[in-house]
Amino acid sequence: MSTAEKEINNPVKKGSFVQENSKSLLFIIGAIVVLIGIYVWYQNVYLKDRAQEASAKMYKAEQYLGVDSLANKALNGDGGYPGFEQIADEYANTKSANLANLYLGGIYLRKGEYKKATEALGKYAETGSPVADPLALGLLGDAYSELKDYKQAATYYKKAADKASNKFTSPMFLKKLGLVYEQLKDFKAAKDAYSKIITEYPSSQEAAMIDAYIARAEAQIK
Repeated sequence: MSTAEKEINNPVKKGSFVQENSKSLLFIIGAIVVLIGIYVWYQNVYLKDRAQEASAKMYKAEQYLGVDSLANKALNGDGGYPGFEQIADEYANTKSANLANLYLGGIYLRKGEYKKATEALGKYAETGSPVADPLALGLLGDAYSELKDYKQAATYYKKAADKASNKFTSPMFLKKLGLVYEQLKDFKAAKDAYSKIITEYPSSQEAAMIDAYIARAEAQIK
């Protein structure tokens, strides 16, 4: 009897694949269990310990943050405590590293290092904060504006204004949005941004002086 005839007369039994490959399947299942265990440990133990360590080390850099003369110490540390650059690099995936990127963006902007500012702020991940999230977007707008990339600046100013609608940050970013639209010669969009300040945030500080900006934009509309 030929091999083909034997296969026809003796068909493969249902489930024989599992039987023949039981060892390899058990290995795969075991590997998955191990990987899940590693992931749980990584999330709940390793990252948690690193987050606590980063938070404990970063407070000194935060003390230096608001003083221009100490900006380098905030960036690079003081020999005893790490600066924001080290925190962001060594403690990636922690809340402290995420916040450090936001701090770095602000410091680089003050120092005129606009490309570095965009790189640091681009690493910031939204946290749901009504203050930090729109601020990060607005600072990106500032950095791109200084780099004269007005299209990108407009994108981020609009996102910042829309992110957390309030009379403190939104009017400020709408005004900046109008200014970059003027740089782009889109005077209608500039007028719309300025006008939104009056209609949606009439009690804001920006609203009190925005009429002149609206008039300037209107004069350029053809």
